[in-house]
Amino acid sequence: MTRKWTFQELQAQHSALNTSAGRPRRPISVILDDIRSLHNVGAIFRTADGACLEHLYLCGITGTPPRDEIRKTSLGAEEVVPWSYHQNPEEPVALLRQQGYQIVALEQTTASVDYRAAAYRFPLCLIVGHEYNGVRDTLVALADMAIDIPMKGVKLSLNVSVAFGISVYELCTKWEDISTGHC
Repeated sequence: MTRKWTFQELQAQHSALNTSAGRPRRPISVILDDIRSLHNVGAIFRTADGACLEHLYLCGITGTPPRDEIRKTSLGAEEVVPWSYHQNPEEPVALLRQQGYQIVALEQTTASVDYRAAAYRFPLCLIVGHEYNGVRDTLVALADMAIDIPMKGVKLSLNVSVAFGISVYELCTKWEDISTGHC
């Protein structure tokens, strides 16, 4: 008979990952551009941990740990996911570009590509933006490409943390297609 794993069983299975500070991470970094909701920031931290991402760059008005609202959603992921704060998001974009990263904006533009069909190369930096305004125009202009998630309903977009999760797991699948993966 199938049953759910207990919390203790799940912890035991993942104990090696939880105690290994040097665990390999996927070559995917993320810029959070003016994310106003601390709960969205927390959800992004939690998903970034689950996907074993390399780094989160919190930029502009994006809230930073320690904050109760972030921790409530992240469940402590902000303590294990590498992150840094930058007032100006163009700075980490320039740094990552110099290091050979493909810069990808998750944004609806006149040239956006369906996230499932995009030609990704790694290492990669995904930019996600403000819940209402999206990724700022200057960052869209700096991106190598824009991707979007096709919307079939009445609403024009998804919540930023949901769109982030969908996109990141697609990126992880693409990464695993070209490598053995480490997480």
